[in-house]
Amino acid sequence: MSESGTAGTRGRFFVTTPIYYLNGQPHIGHAYTSIAADVLARWKRLSGHDVFFLTGTDEHGQKVEQAAVAAGLSPQEFTDRLAGDFRSMAERIGISFDDFIRTTEERHKRSCAALWEKLAAGGHIYLGHYEGWYAVRDEAFYGPDEIEDRNGQKVAIASGAPVEWTREPSYFFRLSDWTDRLLAFYEANPDFMAPASTRREVVSFVRAGLQDLSISRTSFKWGVPVPGDEAHVMYVWLDALTNYITAAGYPDTGADRWGFWPADVHMVGKEITRFHCVYWPAFLMAAGLEPPKRVYANGWLTIEGQKMSKSLGNGLDPLLLAEEFGLDPLRYYLLREVPFGNDGDFSRRAVVGRLNSELANDLGNLAQRSLSLIQRNCEGRLPALTAPTEADRELLGPLEALPAAVDEAISRQAFGEALERIWTVVRLGNSWIDAQKPWSLKKTDPVRMEAVLRSLHTLLRGLATILQPFMPGTMAAMLDQLAVGEGARGLSDLATPLADGTALPPPAPLFRKIDEAA
Repeated sequence: MSESGTAGTRGRFFVTTPIYYLNGQPHIGHAYTSIAADVLARWKRLSGHDVFFLTGTDEHGQKVEQAAVAAGLSPQEFTDRLAGDFRSMAERIGISFDDFIRTTEERHKRSCAALWEKLAAGGHIYLGHYEGWYAVRDEAFYGPDEIEDRNGQKVAIASGAPVEWTREPSYFFRLSDWTDRLLAFYEANPDFMAPASTRREVVSFVRAGLQDLSISRTSFKWGVPVPGDEAHVMYVWLDALTNYITAAGYPDTGADRWGFWPADVHMVGKEITRFHCVYWPAFLMAAGLEPPKRVYANGWLTIEGQKMSKSLGNGLDPLLLAEEFGLDPLRYYLLREVPFGNDGDFSRRAVVGRLNSELANDLGNLAQRSLSLIQRNCEGRLPALTAPTEADRELLGPLEALPAAVDEAISRQAFGEALERIWTVVRLGNSWIDAQKPWSLKKTDPVRMEAVLRSLHTLLRGLATILQPFMPGTMAAMLDQLAVGEGARGLSDLATPLADGTALPPPAPLFRKIDEAA
């Protein structure tokens, strides 16, 4: 059995990243959300779920069209290049996606057309004209109370994006019909939005009353054509949000993949919560489809105290960071440093501190000490399993409770909390080995020495198994050193001890310490 555990024994689980908008190169902010979703997907596989993990790219809209023109390319050429960059980034930072969707794919255009026709048939769409403020950068419409003057220019208060007064024919979705129904849905589903700040913001927005939503444009052509009226292309957010059901097989609701819908968790950046928590459930319910079970909005990362921006040129490349620090330490740091859902700061000094103290000193040193002692004192073979003493239970009891504690935290997307629970046991292991002093027991009580070393091996196996979703490459190497076969690395396998006398390979350092002064 691999990290996937016993596939399907605990039911289906569908997790998504946002599909990333193709108006620039991938940066650490994109990696942050993707890594969080990847940890969730890997954990659910490890726990025995049948997981469908979706990521991809959002490729239509006026902003993409303008960026393509500026680059001297057709929109399709432009998006082909950037989509390749985003897919490559995902693969190289260990994102274990099952499907990578592009909104320029034919399957997606068919899905969008089917959803539009369903909404139209239900009387939820009408033709009118749009007149108001539109921000190309946000691909969003704003009301008069969401606009302000800054330095002689009108901008959206929320994002600072310049807005332009736009008037053009438009199809509208009757979003105003959904104010009370959405509020009732939020009330009946308290876990639908997280963290709590997102829920408060969205509920407040909806309680203020919803206006009908313009869902088509005629001033540009780079989009999904509206069925029966190709002078219009669909509003990019109706198009983009539909990706989640496209990948699940819509409109073929008899497809096997449709069994994954509704999605268990949409992981999104907090700047797009309105689209996912207001527009998306309204579109779905209007079409007679179930809304997703949960939308989790992560915060924003600043870089060394500064907001990421193109003008500052500080949108860090995650691939370069992985080369500098190692991929797994980077993955660990991003979910360890800041409570997920809060805004946080990326700091090289903090990465080095976490890597050196928690990874190299705490976990790496514990593994190196324990496995070296087995090599020297037990001829490199796993000591026999014996009945645990009270002292052993002080170590193994917390370890046995750890999978359930980590599962509870990860299921709330509390990744930092899950890692702290794991590190409580890592620190316990270090204090326990110091208290037991197995290096001193060879002469005084060799039988007890072997029992202590077997307990330490059990601890390390449990920790390495549980940490696989966070640091898959490094934990695979650690499990190799522990002689745990690739078919015995699921959570359920922890109940089956390794055979006494199993040969262990010589240990090697798992983490490379970095000179903090460098």
